[in-house]
Amino acid sequence: MANRRDSRIEPSFEGPPRAKSSAGFSVSEEDRVVPSNRKTSAKRQSAKTKSSRRGRGKSRRGLFGVLGRLFYWCFVLAIWGGIATAGIVVYYGAKMPAATTWAIPDRAPNIRIVSVDGKLLANRGMSGGEAVGLHEMSTYIPEAVIAIEDRRFYSHLGIDPIGLSRAMVANVVGGRFSQGGSTLTQQLAKNLFLTPDRTLERKVQEVLLALWLEHKHTKDQILEMYLNRVYFGSGAYGVEAASRRYFGKSARDVTLPEAALLAGLLKAPSRLSPARDPKAAEQRSQLVLAAMRDEGKISAKELTTAMSAPATRVASYWTGSENYVADTIVEELPDLIGDVRSDIIVDTTVDLTLQKLAEQSIRRLIDGSGKKLNASQGVLVSIDNSGAVRAMVGGYDYSTSQFDRASEARRQPGSAFKPFVYMAALEAGRTPDSVRNDAPIRIGKWTPTNYGGKYFGKVTLATALAKSLNSVAAQLTMEVGPDAVVEAAHRMGIQSDLTANTSIALGTSEVTPLELTSAYVPFANGGYRPEVHFIRRVTTTGGKVLYDNNGGGAPRVVKPEIVGMMNSMMTGTVEIGTARKAAFAWPAAGKTGTSQNSRDAWFIGYTANLTTGVWFGNDDGSPMKKVTGGALPAQAWHEFMVAAHEGVPVRPLPGTWRSTPADTIVQDEIPSNTAQPAPVPSASVGQSAPSAQKASSPRAVRPAETIDGGGFGIPGGDSATASIKRPVPPGDVGGPVKKRQTSILDILTGG
Repeated sequence: MANRRDSRIEPSFEGPPRAKSSAGFSVSEEDRVVPSNRKTSAKRQSAKTKSSRRGRGKSRRGLFGVLGRLFYWCFVLAIWGGIATAGIVVYYGAKMPAATTWAIPDRAPNIRIVSVDGKLLANRGMSGGEAVGLHEMSTYIPEAVIAIEDRRFYSHLGIDPIGLSRAMVANVVGGRFSQGGSTLTQQLAKNLFLTPDRTLERKVQEVLLALWLEHKHTKDQILEMYLNRVYFGSGAYGVEAASRRYFGKSARDVTLPEAALLAGLLKAPSRLSPARDPKAAEQRSQLVLAAMRDEGKISAKELTTAMSAPATRVASYWTGSENYVADTIVEELPDLIGDVRSDIIVDTTVDLTLQKLAEQSIRRLIDGSGKKLNASQGVLVSIDNSGAVRAMVGGYDYSTSQFDRASEARRQPGSAFKPFVYMAALEAGRTPDSVRNDAPIRIGKWTPTNYGGKYFGKVTLATALAKSLNSVAAQLTMEVGPDAVVEAAHRMGIQSDLTANTSIALGTSEVTPLELTSAYVPFANGGYRPEVHFIRRVTTTGGKVLYDNNGGGAPRVVKPEIVGMMNSMMTGTVEIGTARKAAFAWPAAGKTGTSQNSRDAWFIGYTANLTTGVWFGNDDGSPMKKVTGGALPAQAWHEFMVAAHEGVPVRPLPGTWRSTPADTIVQDEIPSNTAQPAPVPSASVGQSAPSAQKASSPRAVRPAETIDGGGFGIPGGDSATASIKRPVPPGDVGGPVKKRQTSILDILTGG
C-alpha cells in the first residue's frame, strides 16, 4: 500500500484524458506557459474542419434554395401564363360566332363527266374529283397520311401537346420555323373555316374549332373529310382528284408507293408536286415509307418493294384530248341547269374509244410528219346523224395548250366551203351534169386560179367539184349571187358571220371546225339539221334528273333530191378527186380544202353513220409546206373512220340521182367574155387532181323519215339509240329564196 502511495504520477499532455480522481492530478494543454506547436497545429486543423463542414452545408442549402426559388417562380409564371392564355382564348373566342351556329360547310361540288358507255372522261369543279368514302379508298392512303402527318391521331383530342412540344424544340434548335405541330383535325379546321394567315388569332380559333370537330364527329369522319378536301397540288383537291391527276386511276386502286407520294405532298403540295419536281416528290415519299415502317403499318419486304418502285412522271397539266370535251361541257352547263350546287353526273354523247382513236391519229401524223411539213396542230370532230358529238380533239396536246381549236379557233375553210356554193347552184336549177368552162377568168381585180395553175376546159359540175376547180366555183357564185351562198351555208349550220362577196366561193370567211363539220351533217342524214350537242343527261349522284336531251325536232333544210345530187358529186371527191386517200370500204363523200399558202388544210367527209372533219395547221397561221386537204387531213380521216366503222353493217348514203347520158347533156349558156364586176379581195386557193372521170353512178334512195344516230357506243334502249324517228317537215325547205341569176351574162345585163 505504501509503495502505491509513494509512487509518483507524472503529468501527461498526450493520449486520451484520464478520469479525474481525488488522488491524482492532470494538466491540460492550456496550463502550459508556452503552448507547444502541436497544440497550435491541432487547433488550426480543427478550425479548418469546422469551417469546411459549415461551407458544405451552406453550399447545399444555397443550391436547394436556388432550385426552390426557380421552381417557385416557374410555378408563378405558369399560373400567370395560364391566366394570360385563358384570357387570349376568351378574347378571340368571343369574336367568333356562337358554337351552336357552327356547321361543316358544303364541299365544293364536283362535276363527273362520263362517256356514252359510263367511262370517266374528266372531273370538273373546285375539287377536281368526287368524294370517296374512307372504306372505299385504298387503305394505304389513310395509313400513309397518319404516319407522316399525325401519328397520335387516334389518341389525342384534337390538339397534340407532345407533337406541339416536339415541333417547338425542333424550331428552336433549327433556328427557323420548320414544323407546325398541327394535328390533322387542326388542319381540317383551317381548311374548312379559316384563312391561311399565320396569326395568333387564327391559331386560337383553329384550336377551338379542332376541339369542336372532335366533339361533334368521330375520328374516321374527320379523317374522311380531311382526305376529300385537302389540297394535293396541281389543282387537285381530295384524294380522288389527286389520284386521277397523278396516276390516271381512282383512289380506290392506289398502290403503296403511290399512297406514300400522295401523303408526302401534304407538306408542300405545290413545291413537291411530281408535275413540278418529280425528284423532290420521290424523296419525300421515301420518308413517308420509312415512317410507315416505324409505325408498323408495312413490313420490311413491303418497304423494300415500294422503295424500288420507279418514280412517278406526270405531265405539267391534265392531259388527254377528252379534256377539250369536258371544258366545252362545263361552259354549257349553266345554260342547262343553272348553278351547280351539288355533285352531279353528266352523261355525254362522246365515245371514249373513238375519242382515243381520234387523238392517236392526230398525234401520230404530227409526230411523224409535223416537223418536216411544218404542221404543229391538228383537230378532229366527229358527229353522228342525230347531232351527237362522238369525238372532239381540240389540239395536239391538252397538257401544253388548253385552247380548244375545234370550237374556238376560226380559220379559212378554203375549198371545204364549196359544197354550199354548189348546193345553192343546184337549188337554182343547175344539175351535176351542167357544164362550165374551166378557164382563167377575171372578176374585177380578182383572178381566181386553180391549184397548180392547171385548167380543164369544159367540165360538168360533178367533175369540177371532184377536182375542186376554183374558176368554176367562182362562176357559180357570180351566177347565183354571194347572198344565196351565205344563206345556204347558214341554213346548213354555219353560225359565224360570212362576208357576202364573190371570194366566198373559195372559203375566205373564217369558221370553226366544229360548225363546218356540223354543216355537213344534213348531207349524211338526208337533209335534216339536228342540234349539235355533247350532253345527253344530267343527274345528281342520287339519281335525280336535272336535264334530259330528248332530241327534239330536226328541221329539214335540204330537199331530198338536192341531197342526192350533192352526195353523188361529193362521192367523186373520195373516189376520183382530191380525197382519194380517204377512201375505204364504206360509201363515203366529202370535200377537201386548203387555204392560201397552205395555212389551213381540211377534209370534211361523211358516211351514212358519221360526219367527221379534220384540220391541220399552226396556231400562228404560218404556212405549212405544201400540205393540202388531200394529204394529212384525208389520212387522219381515213384512220379514224376505218376504226370507227369496224363491225358496223355497211349502209349507203341517203338520196339518189342518176346522171343524164353524155349525148343528151345540155350545156348552160356561158358568155364568151369574162365579167368585170366590182373589185373583191384577192385569193388563190383550192386544189386540183391530175385526172378525173364524170361522177355519174346512181346512189340508193334512203327514207327521209328517219335520222340515224350512227349506232356508236349507245347502249340499247337509251334515248339516243341509233335510229331516231322524228316528224318529217314539209319538203319546201329554207323558205323562199332570193332571186338567183342564171349566168354571168344575166348579171351583166341585169336580167
